Amino acid sequence: MAPCAHTSPPDDPPGPGEAEAAEPATGSGKIRRSLRFTLPGCWGALLLACLSFTPSLLPRGGVLQGLIAGISGAIGYGLGLVAAYVWRAFADREPREASYGSWRVFVICAVVLFGLSFGFGQYWQHEIRELMGVTDYNVATAVACPFVAALVFWLLLLAGRGLRRLYRWLARLLRRWIGPRAARVVGWVVVAGLTWSVISGVLLAGIVNAANEAFSVRDTTTPEGVQQPTSALRSGGPGSLVPWDTLGYQGRAFTGSGPTAQDIGAFTHRPAQEPVRAYAGLETADDTEARAERAVADLRRAGGFERANLLVMTTTGSGWVDPAAVDSFEYLGNGDSATVALQYSYLPSWLSYLVDQSKARQAGRELFDAVYDVWSRLPQDQRPRLFVAGESLGSFGGEAAFSGEYDLRNRTAGTLFAGPPNFNTLFREFSDQREAGSPEIEPVYRQGRTVRFTDDPTAGTIPPVGEPWNGTRVLYLMHPSDPIVWWSPNLALSEPDWIGEAPGSDVLEEMVWIPFVTFWQVTADLPFSTGVPDGHGHTYKAAYVDGWNAVMRPSGFTPQDLDRLRDVIQPPGQ
Repeated sequence: MAPCAHTSPPDDPPGPGEAEAAEPATGSGKIRRSLRFTLPGCWGALLLACLSFTPSLLPRGGVLQGLIAGISGAIGYGLGLVAAYVWRAFADREPREASYGSWRVFVICAVVLFGLSFGFGQYWQHEIRELMGVTDYNVATAVACPFVAALVFWLLLLAGRGLRRLYRWLARLLRRWIGPRAARVVGWVVVAGLTWSVISGVLLAGIVNAANEAFSVRDTTTPEGVQQPTSALRSGGPGSLVPWDTLGYQGRAFTGSGPTAQDIGAFTHRPAQEPVRAYAGLETADDTEARAERAVADLRRAGGFERANLLVMTTTGSGWVDPAAVDSFEYLGNGDSATVALQYSYLPSWLSYLVDQSKARQAGRELFDAVYDVWSRLPQDQRPRLFVAGESLGSFGGEAAFSGEYDLRNRTAGTLFAGPPNFNTLFREFSDQREAGSPEIEPVYRQGRTVRFTDDPTAGTIPPVGEPWNGTRVLYLMHPSDPIVWWSPNLALSEPDWIGEAPGSDVLEEMVWIPFVTFWQVTADLPFSTGVPDGHGHTYKAAYVDGWNAVMRPSGFTPQDLDRLRDVIQPPGQ
């Protein structure tokens, strides 16, 4: 006979997803029970698994697609059980065995629909790779996709059934003291609470602690090819208030690299200065405020407040500063510049994105306030132009120092944020309050008088074209295919504007919003957001040249100079 559903004992009526029966507690019985399915659940699993092959923002390999299909299928199975339970409640009948013919129809439909979905999925992935210039394709992982999906689906189903058995045991235990209905409700609440506590408090905490341990060890090393600076203009160099061994891995990469005065002069064909770079690592001081004060003190010692351009850079994750962002700033400033940054975590960017948001906010606020406190005390005619920048979680931290558009305008000479996460407070405010008719992927906020958005910052193309952009300029760089920008928990149950509107230049028109499915697709895009060529996903390199050119408005640079600088910042073929 085909797999079927059985009723529960009369004193414990089944709830949603409880119609699958218990087998005798033998080894073979447990195996058979783990392979038993209900027909409504299987239809739900098939539907969502097939829909998971629709395109999302980035190209994905077979293993990742299998993971998404398996998760979507498990969600669909649960939704199918709930739908069947609700229908039976209205029909006032108990669950009954599905006929052999019903299972036969399902199997035929499953083979046809899954095969078609898999084929269309391969075609859409090819189209996305074409849009982004990605040439990698692994046939073996594509073939493995259905098997990965089946394994993930089965494991999630076993986990769900384990929780159901725990609930049943708890409900029977509670019936000794309270009524059956109350026992079932309390049982579900307790199991749900325990599950959430284990996932968020034990599992996630364990992952974070293990990652902290691993990356704290890496933080004591120095990147290959990086040497301790011999210039007094760098933290960790001669006379620095920040010892070299306290800078951390990313801090040493930041202060031990970058263009020299000779490099900049060779590009600009003018006498250039050596840029100032100040930094404080986690080991530099015990707390964020003290690290910010130490970094600013070292900035002042090196003469950073005497330069024409001063940049406050909020880092991402483990203290990483995108070299493209700072190098572009220094080249366009002809070396007459200073940059200050600090580390607030050991964790890599994607993990910090999930768990270190409060640290990024505090770091951004403390560092800017420490810089602004010194800067604001200088005579007005002796102050450098004060800029702010940050990428990804760095933009989140950078925003934290400001209350809104007027605050950015009044306290900075310009701001450049790249790849802002969807939860950024100011980014969401500017985007949600955009002018009617402007798309979410390139919103227009208050005629673009201060704040503008673009994925292509080349001169003259930042909307709204033709409108004045005087005084302080705030520019957000964000690619239509960047999952960091567009990911949100709301994707699970509500369609965002950016999907309903015309797609961006590197997003397929076939991408549609599907409840639950789209959320997991974009979630799966997050760890691979930087694994695509420059100009797509969360990879911002050459765009910093035109972004800083728009924000800083330096003199003496022609379009040909900017072309040459893009090749310096992001050499062709890399």
